[in-house]
Amino acid sequence: MNWTTHTVFNQPGPLSQSNLFLSDTPLREALVREGAGWDAERLASVGAQLGSSESLELGRLANAHPPELVRYAPTGDRVDDIRFHPAWHMLMQGLCANRLHNLPWEQPATPGGFVARAARFMLHAQVEAGSLCPVTMTFGAIPLLQAQMPKSFHDWLPGLMSDSYDPHSRPAPQKRGLLIGMGMTEKQGGTDVLSNTTRAEPLAQRGPGEAYRLIGHKWFFSVPQSDAHLVLAQTQSGLSCFFVPRLLPDGMRNAIRLERLKDKLGNRANASAEVEFQNAHGWLLGEEGEGVRHILKMGGYTRFDCALGSHGQMRRALSVALWHAHQRQVMGKNLADQPLMRQVLSQQALWLEGQTALLMRLARAWQSDDASERLLSRLLTPAAKYVVCQHGIAFVAEAMEVLGGNGYCEESELPRLYREMPVNSIWEGSGNVMCLDVLRVLRKQSDVRERLEQEYEAVKGCNRHLDRHWRQLRRQLDKPQEAHARHLTQQLYAFATASQMLQVLEPGLADGWCHQWLDTRGPATLSAAQCDRLLLRATGG
Repeated sequence: MNWTTHTVFNQPGPLSQSNLFLSDTPLREALVREGAGWDAERLASVGAQLGSSESLELGRLANAHPPELVRYAPTGDRVDDIRFHPAWHMLMQGLCANRLHNLPWEQPATPGGFVARAARFMLHAQVEAGSLCPVTMTFGAIPLLQAQMPKSFHDWLPGLMSDSYDPHSRPAPQKRGLLIGMGMTEKQGGTDVLSNTTRAEPLAQRGPGEAYRLIGHKWFFSVPQSDAHLVLAQTQSGLSCFFVPRLLPDGMRNAIRLERLKDKLGNRANASAEVEFQNAHGWLLGEEGEGVRHILKMGGYTRFDCALGSHGQMRRALSVALWHAHQRQVMGKNLADQPLMRQVLSQQALWLEGQTALLMRLARAWQSDDASERLLSRLLTPAAKYVVCQHGIAFVAEAMEVLGGNGYCEESELPRLYREMPVNSIWEGSGNVMCLDVLRVLRKQSDVRERLEQEYEAVKGCNRHLDRHWRQLRRQLDKPQEAHARHLTQQLYAFATASQMLQVLEPGLADGWCHQWLDTRGPATLSAAQCDRLLLRATGG
């Protein structure tokens, strides 16, 4: 009997044992260009470790076994703990060892530290994105705590700057490493934090560093297992920011009651909770009424991380699609050699070329002491979060199509990536919030137009599509309208990306990007030479 029909062939295996850094030529080049070439050797090691089958399995396990809420100990004592799968803790060990939560904040600052951290963030996002939430919250909180930490908690600072992960519920001075979460939004308000009803009253005196009593709730309490949270609450002077530790200085549990964990579309490995404050103790950071100012500053960092995380997941989706297309045969030819498929993959690679260049450029701007650079980061970070995070959803769906039915099945990584993608569009401010933030900067920062003019002057005349695009964008910048904020933000992102590519990348790729996404007649077909170059760079050549 002939059993050859049961022989499995033409089925590519999963992508594992790859080096996530060395296989990404655009990222390797950007790392050196933006001033963090000193980290290339470590990133090559990190890329090999993260691209291993063992690391990828940790990401799968952490999502297959989501965290559980443990309200009570066997004795009946209220404990409000979160139980994680061991895979989660192993992922967190790697994140902290690579200092994604604190690298740029070391003193003295390491030149290029922000850029190096951004590259590490992109790599870790390709393995498991939910575990990035604890480190990005801590990353956003550390600058505020370094400046405003209440005196009685100064012994926390070494733990925040540690490269160790310590999941134990112990007083902070007894731990090897510390993490910070955030509690901002409430049931009735969401993004509108000014409508928060949680109240804070002083236990004794009012003022910075003083202890207050908090009564209220949070509808989303990020990283509930953290050692402390930054929490917004109303005082007599307005919305204020409080440092709310999980354990009080005497070792007793703070009066923070975890009501339930959110049942989310994706981001399954990461815990998000609803909480009630029942006379919880918090210490005021800064003056009363300064809460929104503090949150906006932290929000810039966490929003940038949303864009970095989405980019990392998009890069992983493309890598999986390319791996499949180079092995799967249709009508006697590999998918990667079929003209139409080659166009699809090359366009995806070209989009990521621009995205990599802009995000790494922004990472350098974030660490700069130059006022015009900081202004650029302030303007383009919400624009990047909006465009990158929204584009990522369709991008991963396109990668799924490359794999066909296999891409839609859970054995593939792509369904998990697809479910994960929308969260970065929503958290830390949804799309409309980002576009309104762009509008706010354009209206309030009088020198932002001049800064964009400087950006254009650097590439003026290099590409006719960009020249036309800038003339159109400049007219919109004169009188930005709220109803047009989405379109304006997309146009601004396209301008910034094209400008960056024309400055730093080979002309064939930069012109191809401009022709593809700035030509008013619509996307153009990439030449065979452009496709060859893009696919080579996308696989490390």
